Amino acid sequence: MSLEPELPFEFAVRGTAISLQGSGASKAAWKDAIREAARKALPEGSWLLTEPLAVTIFIFPGAVMQGDVDNRVKPILDAMVRCVYSDDEIVERVVVQKFEPGRVFAFQSPTDTLVSALEADEPIIYIRVTNDLHEELA
Repeated sequence: MSLEPELPFEFAVRGTAISLQGSGASKAAWKDAIREAARKALPEGSWLLTEPLAVTIFIFPGAVMQGDVDNRVKPILDAMVRCVYSDDEIVERVVVQKFEPGRVFAFQSPTDTLVSALEADEPIIYIRVTNDLHEELA
């Protein structure tokens, strides 16, 4: 029996976000890590989402991040195709922000998953998928 994933759906991926210009092997490994983290957080046998979605990506690089933040987004969205959602064309809103060390930012009501990402001692990416296209951010 397939279950519809409860939204919002969130998970974290340990590691440094690979750039769109990264090597083929490193991009493939990064996409595999995203898929594995997503599958662990999704209910067993869940459906692929097919409705319009918004994705929030918070990048905690662990050090000053080289390169453009926008080049880190496409590999993340592509990795979730046929794992979280049917096609990335249904993603209508993307919010992305990097949080380099020493830049303090307060979240009003962080979820347990976001708190874990905030407290991580290594590079980590927090990802949230929702069907609420007007949702205010933490």
